[in-house]
Amino acid sequence: MPLENPLQPEEQPAQTPESDRAAGQESLLQRTHLDLSKVKHAVDNVKRELQKVIVGQDAFVDFLLATLFAGGHALVEGVPGIAKTLTAKLLAQTLDIHFSRIQFTPDLMPSDVVGTTVFNLKTSDFSFNPGPIFANVVLIDEINRAPAKTQSALFEVMEELQVTVDGKTYPMEHPFFVIATQNPIEQEGTYKLPEAQLDRFLMKIPVSYPDLGEEKQILRRFQSDFGLNLRREVQKVLGPSDLQACRNLIQDIVITDPLIDYIAEIVHRTRSHGDVYLGASPRASLAILKTAKAIAAMQGRDFVTPEDIQYVAYPVLNHRIILQPEREIEGIEPQDVVRDILKTLEVPR
Repeated sequence: MPLENPLQPEEQPAQTPESDRAAGQESLLQRTHLDLSKVKHAVDNVKRELQKVIVGQDAFVDFLLATLFAGGHALVEGVPGIAKTLTAKLLAQTLDIHFSRIQFTPDLMPSDVVGTTVFNLKTSDFSFNPGPIFANVVLIDEINRAPAKTQSALFEVMEELQVTVDGKTYPMEHPFFVIATQNPIEQEGTYKLPEAQLDRFLMKIPVSYPDLGEEKQILRRFQSDFGLNLRREVQKVLGPSDLQACRNLIQDIVITDPLIDYIAEIVHRTRSHGDVYLGASPRASLAILKTAKAIAAMQGRDFVTPEDIQYVAYPVLNHRIILQPEREIEGIEPQDVVRDILKTLEVPR
């Protein structure tokens, strides 16, 4: 199913002249095409396995896969009961790598996440016991339930792929992919993630309710499966070497200079927009570039289009923009700012 542009037809930005667009497309067609069959095969296999259980949530799955292929981490936000955790667990189940889950709670300590150094009576020496963060795919459920000191345990490992305990550094195995979930509605007993922590996530993926047709399909699929036994049918279809091969291909996806300038303009305008108190950093620019390449490859194209950039702009930017307090009171949301920027910027072709 083709990916949808986040802008409505009447909101599409002004286009460049037809001659420029045709010249750009001709230039792309003259390039050597990458063989993206490995990426397409991987995406199709993972989606086929997920669809044994998950109904709908196409954009959610696309963004999770794009984040995985781009080598980043995903923050998933949505109300309870819409399969955020289930989808993340099933995605890990399709990967032939080590998975762990950490349930964040108010009494969770940093050592419960990264591990502890203990004294071994047999050897009369100290040894390190790794925590659950030492896995390839780590699901952190309700990340905003733990206090700041526990959240801070993720700073180093998410950015530098290593953990430092008692002055000694322990590297993580590749791949390393963190999926964190949080509930945006219930605020009692939660701790808001600091901006520096949010910025570690490549994407913040909003997940909404299924539509009426999807909800009917959910009821029919699980009317005789109260224990959700369908989960056991999900098979491992993607190994570490396959994932690395896909990442290598995605790095070589073509993105033209005008599109690089387009990304820079989008991010730059978040810093000067009247509704924004704090705009996005260059890390956001790189995140848009990486995820746009991943989306292009997932669609079987070896070049990025403006639509790819527009598609990933909101999940990449929504957690990196701090609105003016008075605009928040008026009900303005980061999505409105991103839509306004995309609507007013001229699209390169």
